[in-house]
Amino acid sequence: MERSKLTTLCYMEREGEWLMLHRVSKKNDVNKDKWIGIGGHFEENESPEECLLREVKEETGLTLTSWRFRGLVTFRSTGGPVEDMEYMCLYTADGFEGEMTACNEGTLEWVKKEAVCGLNIWEGDKIFFRLLNENAPFFSLKLTYEATGLLRLCWMGKRLSLNAQAPQPFDRPVNIFTEVFLAYLLSKACFFHYLHGLLVYMGENKGDSPFLTVFVQIGHGV
Repeated sequence: MERSKLTTLCYMEREGEWLMLHRVSKKNDVNKDKWIGIGGHFEENESPEECLLREVKEETGLTLTSWRFRGLVTFRSTGGPVEDMEYMCLYTADGFEGEMTACNEGTLEWVKKEAVCGLNIWEGDKIFFRLLNENAPFFSLKLTYEATGLLRLCWMGKRLSLNAQAPQPFDRPVNIFTEVFLAYLLSKACFFHYLHGLLVYMGENKGDSPFLTVFVQIGHGV
């Protein structure tokens, strides 16, 4: 069976630290020697949350009890013998139970959040770490890589210079029609999880539109 192009990645957090996986164990590993989060490819018939929970359990021995769906990251590889596309559901988690076990894919280590960007991480990861650290609402990020590194960056459908700072997440207007429709196209499971997160965000950051106000009230059961 062909491997799914859908993946999950989770950054678990505690007291100002992220749980990072230093990928040093596998010989043929696209992430060789990189520091990344916990995750992997969907298995057959899995939802994003089922994949998330399974991967965290397999790689850390821990069971998640609280998590957030933070964004959708699209990866495109170009310039090589094969062009490829992959779609990653990005999560953070602040609740878990059990005892951490060794991971056969590398070394698990708690790292201070401010020190993560000093590690050997992918250039694109630094961009979504900024969004995570700023507690940005649900976002879509497209990262195009070639053999020499990150080639292009698109944030919420807008192409940005690699040297430019991404717009402040909370400064952008929320186009609820566009964002809900895009999430629905990904999958119904992603759609409903995203819709809940968007309703919570809109409830905390009241919009001026009467439609949005009613939508938030429905989402909160008012």
